[in-house]
Amino acid sequence: MLRAMGPSLRSSLALLATLLSAGCAAPPPDEGNASFQVRESVLQLQVTHAPAGAALALTDGSGQPVQSGVADAQGSLIFRHLDPGSGYVVRADALGQHSRPLRVMSAEESRPPQSFYSAQKLAPGFGYITTRDGTTLSVFVSLPGPPEMGPYPTVVNYSGYDPSRPQGPITQFEFLCDQIPVICAPPTDPSALLASLFGFATVSVNLRGTGCSGGAYDYFETLELLDGYDMIETVAAQDWVQFHKVGMTGLSYPGITQMFVAWTRPPSLAAITPLSVIGNTATTLLPGGILNSGFALEWLNQVLNRADPDGQGWEKGQIDAGDTVCAENQLLHSQKVDNIQEAMNTPYYVPALHDPLNPTFFAHAIDVPVFLAGSWQDEQTGPFFTTLLDQFAASPTVRFTVHNGVHEDNFAPQVLYEWKSFLDLFVARRVPFVDKEIRALAPLIFNQVFHSMLQLPPDRFTGFTAYGDALQSWMNEPRVRVIFDSGDVAGDPGAPVGTFERTFGEWPPAPTQEYRLYLQRPDGDGVSLADAPPADSGAASAFALDPSAGARGNLAGGDVGDKQPKWDWQQSQPGKAAVFESAPFATDMGFVGTGSADLWVKSTANDADLQITISELRPDGNETYVQSGWLRASMRKLGPDSTALWPSPTYLEADDAPLVPGQWTSARVPLAGFGHVFRKGSRIRLTVDTPGGTRAAWRFELKTFPGPVTHTIGHSAEHPSSLALPLIPGLTAPTPLPACPSLRGQPCRTAMPYQNTPG
Repeated sequence: MLRAMGPSLRSSLALLATLLSAGCAAPPPDEGNASFQVRESVLQLQVTHAPAGAALALTDGSGQPVQSGVADAQGSLIFRHLDPGSGYVVRADALGQHSRPLRVMSAEESRPPQSFYSAQKLAPGFGYITTRDGTTLSVFVSLPGPPEMGPYPTVVNYSGYDPSRPQGPITQFEFLCDQIPVICAPPTDPSALLASLFGFATVSVNLRGTGCSGGAYDYFETLELLDGYDMIETVAAQDWVQFHKVGMTGLSYPGITQMFVAWTRPPSLAAITPLSVIGNTATTLLPGGILNSGFALEWLNQVLNRADPDGQGWEKGQIDAGDTVCAENQLLHSQKVDNIQEAMNTPYYVPALHDPLNPTFFAHAIDVPVFLAGSWQDEQTGPFFTTLLDQFAASPTVRFTVHNGVHEDNFAPQVLYEWKSFLDLFVARRVPFVDKEIRALAPLIFNQVFHSMLQLPPDRFTGFTAYGDALQSWMNEPRVRVIFDSGDVAGDPGAPVGTFERTFGEWPPAPTQEYRLYLQRPDGDGVSLADAPPADSGAASAFALDPSAGARGNLAGGDVGDKQPKWDWQQSQPGKAAVFESAPFATDMGFVGTGSADLWVKSTANDADLQITISELRPDGNETYVQSGWLRASMRKLGPDSTALWPSPTYLEADDAPLVPGQWTSARVPLAGFGHVFRKGSRIRLTVDTPGGTRAAWRFELKTFPGPVTHTIGHSAEHPSSLALPLIPGLTAPTPLPACPSLRGQPCRTAMPYQNTPG
């Protein structure tokens, strides 16, 4: 076609093609002119070294505004919750500065190659791990011997406390440094110290935004979980790590983090051992839909305060000693998220927000062996860990130990020995044993914590020489172990030792039967909990809302972990409770599991904060606390996972249904998990009142009303309220009534009669 054109036209077209070609050439890349720095990350961008107070704006690849903010006093700002993509630019227009084009990664695309992990080298003592976005996490490494003498079985703990803080020798045991070197260079995390004594290498890691770690704190955000993945893979890649597989340890915070890290399925994770954990952030923060203004908010506040720059105190010593990494890492700490305000702003369960914070929601995805232990009366994380116990569907094996007691009791020898055996089997891959030197030291350590010279149980695998045989024997054992009457120790009441135990193949225990008692008017023998529904028409009992109850605990002083705490479990005040009692039991009656108080409620207000408590009225005239449960009546709508023995409210805003004053409404109050044998001659007492006064550290932000409020509990033929309990047929106690007081976490007082106010 070009041949048919004249020369001048062909020349013109050639010139035009040349001009167009020159115009389409890619411009040189814009490297930006910013004096500030920006770290590209997963779903966020992190600005540092900007002038304090500088106005910063973020635009996307098409130049459209996305977010804006002001650099804090340290010159930092984080743009969060960004969509993955390229072309983001941070602008400081007042300064005439802008960044180069930036990329925001998704979690999926951010995973580094294995070489990223194997290139990092960790040595004994203090150091750093680099995560996928370049953030460094401070760590403390403790080895049983020189690195070249390894490899060693290795465990990791991970929390926002101070696990990576270096410390000096344990002074009271310093004389043992030659025999047990870890005494002179111990990790600060208790689980790491214990694992070190048992011959494990330990790596203790501060999560981002805490201690000397970089980044900013945000309660279990995506980056925190991905950091956990990177931490596991980096540690496992070390030459001194046996099998290049690691386990995780920790009680409370470093117990909870294990489940979140395991959710990310790092391939080098061997097993987890979460102790004293939550089942769901919401059920600890908002038990029954009522804000826990005691421990839950206090814990959030404590962690947040310590996530400030130099907030834990020990960082300054590191910086003053020349640690420039720690100094640089403080710059983003003031960009922490105010999780307290988030909690106050979200009184309902929001699936998009809370599902990722709910271990019960994702436990089915955890695919490593799990050892979990919990205390029914845990004063901190609470009793709702039971929602986890039937959820580890992908785990190849699980073991659960549950018992009466308090938060720290999962470090007691009755749990600790099985914890150590689990780590031996699934991390060290050896026949479990305890060195004689550690057996000799153990009573001194237990005396520091529990004020009792407790012994570790005897080794129970001494008959095995082959690891595979020991493992198979362990695998054949039941999954659930329930310890009863911990604390009833002759000559040492209150020591964390159980008097008997039972095992079960699953949770809930297969033999469980629904044992239902109906609320009644008292008969001539004072029985107001009976097997048959009430026949009376119009019968009910009323009690007044006690606005001061939410601020009350049940501890007068000292520590809840003491062998004999100064309990202040107060008697119900006249007119402020509805109390119901069963007939004396003709035989021992054992219960293990959760329960439900299925109440008919009427109120003079449009809502009712309810607490149920079961206790044992003993034939010796004393009363022992067993367990409680809570519900804000407007949050009574149940989810599809509810059963006769576990009412599970949705806590969704859409399901919030205020009471109609003066109208009867059915509401099921969840009774938290417990294991208790009511002795022959004892009676069950059910108390319904205002939340408060039954926990050492929990407090309740009660709903307020302009005037006095009365709640009424129906127990008539028309409105038959009842209590459903998890009976284990044939479960009896081989021991007599425990001393009063003695049981861990279970106050005991003189039983006093109570007369209900007719409704």
